[in-house]
Amino acid sequence: MLQRSAFRPRKRNSGRAALTRSYPSHLKWLRGRSCILEGKAGHVCEGRMEAMHVDHAGGKGVSLKVADFWAVPGCTLAHRLYHDHGAVSWEAAWGIDLVAAAERYAAVSPHRHLWTERAE
Repeated sequence: MLQRSAFRPRKRNSGRAALTRSYPSHLKWLRGRSCILEGKAGHVCEGRMEAMHVDHAGGKGVSLKVADFWAVPGCTLAHRLYHDHGAVSWEAAWGIDLVAAAERYAAVSPHRHLWTERAE
């Protein structure tokens, strides 16, 4: 038999934490970059450019993605492979450290001031 609490509506996340992690201008900038797998043997870019969030970079929580500055550019195929096979397998197959790559993209982003000012 189900407990009475099973019928209560679930509490919603306020969304405030997500706002401090959201940098749409940075994601738009990333989508204008080349796919992180471009030029790698065995990969032919397919689809539009997307911002791939690096989930294992840290800071992910219940109903929360990692901050947008922990993202790298990838075509639709690269993004699908990342989610289908998981980060560890994807990194091993392509020889790319996604956390380091995300740090490099964040370091050269013209929108870096948005998150560095917030941290101070």
